[in-house]
Amino acid sequence: MTKKRVVIIEDNEHILEAFTDIVNSSKNFTVIGAFSSGEKAISFVKKTKQTEILLVDIQLEGINGIETIKKIKRITPTVLPIVISVHENSKYIFNALCAGAVGYLNKNTSPKELINALEQAHNGGAPMSSNIARKVVESFQSPHQNELSERENEILNLLAKGKSYASIADELFLSINTIKTHTRNIYEKLQVNSKKEIIDKFG
Repeated sequence: MTKKRVVIIEDNEHILEAFTDIVNSSKNFTVIGAFSSGEKAISFVKKTKQTEILLVDIQLEGINGIETIKKIKRITPTVLPIVISVHENSKYIFNALCAGAVGYLNKNTSPKELINALEQAHNGGAPMSSNIARKVVESFQSPHQNELSERENEILNLLAKGKSYASIADELFLSINTIKTHTRNIYEKLQVNSKKEIIDKFG
C-alpha cells in the first residue's frame, strides 16, 4: 500500500521534529516535507504537487496557517488540511474551517490520536479534539442558529457530527457544490451576525 504524503508546517523546531517522527512511524503515512513557515511549504507544494494531507499550525512567522491553507488549497484543491494549534478560540476554529481545513486538533493530542486524525481525514471525516468539537457544537447551538434556514441547520448538525461534504451530500440528496455553498453561507452568517457574541461566550 502506498503511504499517504503529508506536509507539516510548525515553527517550533522540536514540535516539528516530534510530529515528523510520529507520522513517519505510522504504516499509512509519510512526511514528504517539514517546514517552519508557510512560505516555504507553499513553494514546496507548488513544485511537487504531491501533498495529500497538510498538518499546519495557526501562528507562524510570516503568513499565518489560515492564509497558508488558502494558498495551498488553490494550488492543490484535493489537499486535506488539519490544523494543530494551542489556539482554541472560536474565531480561529471557524476561520480555519472556512479556509478549507477538514479538522482541528489541539497540541496536546497524543501520537495515537494524531495518527487516528490523519486516518479520519483520509477516509472523509472531520477530525477534531473533543474540546474543539464541543466549541463548534456550542456555537451551532447559539441563539443565532435560528437565523439560519432549516436546510442550513440540518447541514450544521451533520457537520457537527464530523461528516464529510460527500457523505452529507449523499444523505440529503444534494450535490457536493450545493453543500459547500450552504456551508459557506452558514459560516458567513455566524461570523457576521454573531461574531462578537460568539467570541464573548466561547472565546
